Amino acid sequence: AALNSAQLGALSTDGIVALTSTQVAVLNSVQVAGLSTTQIQAIESADLRALGTAALRALSTAQLEALGSDQIGALGTGQVSALTTAQIAGLVSDDLNALTSAQIRALTTSQIAALGTAQTDVLTTDQVVALSTDQVKALTTAQSTYLQPAQVTALSSDQLQALTSTNLNVWDALQIAAISTSVLSSLNTTTIQSIGTNQVSMLIAAQV
Repeated sequence: AALNSAQLGALSTDGIVALTSTQVAVLNSVQVAGLSTTQIQAIESADLRALGTAALRALSTAQLEALGSDQIGALGTGQVSALTTAQIAGLVSDDLNALTSAQIRALTTSQIAALGTAQTDVLTTDQVVALSTDQVKALTTAQSTYLQPAQVTALSSDQLQALTSTNLNVWDALQIAAISTSVLSSLNTTTIQSIGTNQVSMLIAAQV
């Protein structure tokens, strides 16, 4: 039977662990918002995957931070894309890095733009590779500034060409030098022209 809010709030961690996916699936926003961070941590990953998107969006930043990497990694792509921009901005590095390539691709452009510079800074190269051109295009100038050289190297020619000229023009020497020669040679004229004159001088000999 479905639990009311009082019954749910009184459950021990063992009681939370014992919840079935069916029971988790019928939890509403008010019930989820009333769970303690300890209770949130006790929800089994497979059961969390059954949580409705409305209930998921009711999680506070503290509750979301309480989720373990295994729980975050178990979320369905539909659940990930349903997270609010505030929730996305509140993800800690470990949880962000737990997102699979499929989950990364599920992020909306608004969610991508909501990531803080400290978050884009820790994206793995596999996660960068997973970004669609629309997602790359959604990166803010601040986010682009903080991309690590290894992340730049991971960008494909299509991804690099999706960056706005403003984003390209904030890159420093290390970022410019990190563009792989194969990607640079395949860039279209528009993207090449987007690279500022100051940055052209930064290109290492192997790239020109």
